[in-house]
Amino acid sequence: MQPTLLILAAGMGSRYGSLKQIDRFGPSGETIVEYSIYDALRAGFGKIVMVVRKGFVDDFREIVLTRAMKKADITFVFQELDSLPKGFTLPAERVKPWGTGHAVLMAAGEINAPFAVVNADDFYGATSYSIMAGFLSTPRSGGLEEYCLVDYQLEKTMSETGSVSRGICHVDDDGYLTDITEHTKISRNGNVIISEFAGKDPVIFTGRERVSMNLMGFMPSMFDHLHQQFIDFLHQHPNSHAAEFYIPFAMNEVIRTGKARVKVLPTQERWFGVTYREERDIVANNLKTLVQQGVYPADLWS
Repeated sequence: MQPTLLILAAGMGSRYGSLKQIDRFGPSGETIVEYSIYDALRAGFGKIVMVVRKGFVDDFREIVLTRAMKKADITFVFQELDSLPKGFTLPAERVKPWGTGHAVLMAAGEINAPFAVVNADDFYGATSYSIMAGFLSTPRSGGLEEYCLVDYQLEKTMSETGSVSRGICHVDDDGYLTDITEHTKISRNGNVIISEFAGKDPVIFTGRERVSMNLMGFMPSMFDHLHQQFIDFLHQHPNSHAAEFYIPFAMNEVIRTGKARVKVLPTQERWFGVTYREERDIVANNLKTLVQQGVYPADLWS
């Protein structure tokens, strides 16, 4: 069975200033998500599922993915604030999305195969999709359920225009994840990569740390874990206007409770994305360089 690619595209883009998932960066007007779909198809993925907000589905279907939808089986599911388990109601002043864990959960009815999760506004690189597809396409039987995570070297994920948050991966001697520790306000200070957060001691990094960029692989059993974890989350934050249910936290929980183990698969690719508006030209130039190197055609869908 071909694995499915689940693309999270319902984010607000508050720091970017607009809906960056539909901004065009490629030399022929491609969005970043189109490169993800292109890389996934040639790596062996089959179905594509996109999590979007209802108000933007026409932008994705009719404007952004007009040509990609002729090449790929693309289905849309919706992440809405009132998409809650039975017995829960939306807090009156809640306007912030519930987070990436909730976004993944919205696709439970559309996916019955091994699947990978990616962010729509992140460029992961062709090799990373091949690594992920290889893992998800390899049959496994018996024993503990096994998921995976493709990790990057910290120095290959830094922003040139602002600070970033990164999940540092802690990996055992057999290559399995023990946990992901979130660090915020990571930036370059000369030749040093450092995390400086008010009220906390600064943390200095070598740049070789292994970090998660939310390129994760799961079996459909993850949906059951997410469902119960989200219920627990809502009980813990009954009237919160800002708390979010993140997929790395959910992954940590399945490891902690012994429900699954997570194989960490290193990639040498360089990640880039568009957290800030100032990064737009950087991303466009990176894609132009990859086209010149022959990694991608000048027009993805010609």
